Amino acid sequence: MNTIGHLINGEMVNDTARTQAVFNPATGKAEKQVALASKATVEQAISAAQAAYPAWRNTPPIKRARVMFRFKELLEQNADHICKLIGQEHGKISHDAAGELQRGIENVEFACGAPELLKGEHSKNVGPNIDSWSEFQPLGVVAGITPFNFPAMVPMWMFPLAIVCGNTFILKPSERDPSSTLYIAQLLKEAGLPDGVMNVVNGDKEAVDTLLTDQRIKAVSFVGSTPIAEYIYTTASANGKRCQALGGAKNHAIVMPDADMDNAVNQLLGAAFGSSGERCMALSVAVAVGDEAGDALVAKMTEAMKGLTVGEYTNANNDFGPVITAAHKEKVNGFITSAQSQGADIVVDGRNPKIEGFADGFFVGATLIDKVSTEMDSYQAEIFGPVLQIVRVKTMQEAMQLIDDHEYGNGTCIFTRDGEAARYFSDNIQVGMVGINVPLPVPVAYHSFGGWKRSLFGDLHAYGPDGVRFYTKRKTITQRWPSSGVREGVSFAFPS
Repeated sequence: MNTIGHLINGEMVNDTARTQAVFNPATGKAEKQVALASKATVEQAISAAQAAYPAWRNTPPIKRARVMFRFKELLEQNADHICKLIGQEHGKISHDAAGELQRGIENVEFACGAPELLKGEHSKNVGPNIDSWSEFQPLGVVAGITPFNFPAMVPMWMFPLAIVCGNTFILKPSERDPSSTLYIAQLLKEAGLPDGVMNVVNGDKEAVDTLLTDQRIKAVSFVGSTPIAEYIYTTASANGKRCQALGGAKNHAIVMPDADMDNAVNQLLGAAFGSSGERCMALSVAVAVGDEAGDALVAKMTEAMKGLTVGEYTNANNDFGPVITAAHKEKVNGFITSAQSQGADIVVDGRNPKIEGFADGFFVGATLIDKVSTEMDSYQAEIFGPVLQIVRVKTMQEAMQLIDDHEYGNGTCIFTRDGEAARYFSDNIQVGMVGINVPLPVPVAYHSFGGWKRSLFGDLHAYGPDGVRFYTKRKTITQRWPSSGVREGVSFAFPS
């Protein structure tokens, strides 16, 4: 069985004392295994990054950007292979994997603007013959810990910007689907990145805790579930590190009585069931304002869902693939069962679909649950599966209060034709990313991604302008060159 190792100082390293199976979720079979890095292996990677940092820090930003330009070309040239690796280990259908990769490439494109992004500010003559300016300097060795659901895109939220800002990087991807992430890192080496600037260690909690406690790591970026995000943030902060930790979500869509219902249904299908609902921006709750809107939404969704297909990644006619593990399949099915036992109506039941030729795969079909209440376990939790729940309310204010009361505040949207309602919603809702007739309001690469409340721990969002600020520290220099022969007396007053 093929063993997936680590990339340290430009070389593949196998640390096989501990390994974990990597499954093809469509077949349910372990097809590879991944080495789980020991503390010593992670420390080896940190040492390599620390050794590479001085030279890389002093490399002009334009030269760092040129590496990213070549990297972008290699990503595009090898897109089919990357998407295949994603499909084999995550189960994502080929067209969905291609979309993920493209959004990652857009972050590389943004990073190519390093010379402009790192320009400081300059003021001449802030005082007599005194000039002042600020500049943005790198932090040092920084780390990223990324989830299974976007093995290509989420790492590219982190390392391209961190690297063009002059840092060196340690990436700890998900051990469930590491191959595409590792391959992408090898392309970065091929693009001309010096050895040691980018390192990849596969592993579990031992690797994570080493990164969180080693004093050579200056910052940690994380994407994953809220309990782990809180642990990452608390531990990293206690060890003196800058940290941004993006957590879970429970994203609601308000469907107003005046909404274009056919359009809303089409948008909800992709937003709820795309990538098997394993997205932190997936719309998992539709809040229908009024029973008339609720009845229409349920009827049209039920009809539209008859055409959805779940299956294996190579068939582009499939709409979405399996969930990541057998345990996760049981968890998703358990939430559907609990909703039913607590009084909700299972309108479309996706439990245990029959997929010809893939009887052992980790498949859950598209599921629609109506008459869900906020007390139900399935409403409170992040299901992270292809399940859309319908909550019915009487007013828009009631719908907004329901969203504001939830512990998560990642993404939300409203379907309406009413501009006044849309503006009020976007101005007042307590959520970090808002869509108006846009179900997945994921910011483009030159904005920044992040939620509110318990969906984000830390002050700065991911990628975009906040990403530049996260991976740099501002230094302000005030300079004076006295005129020849001029000597001033001592002053004890605060300078002004």
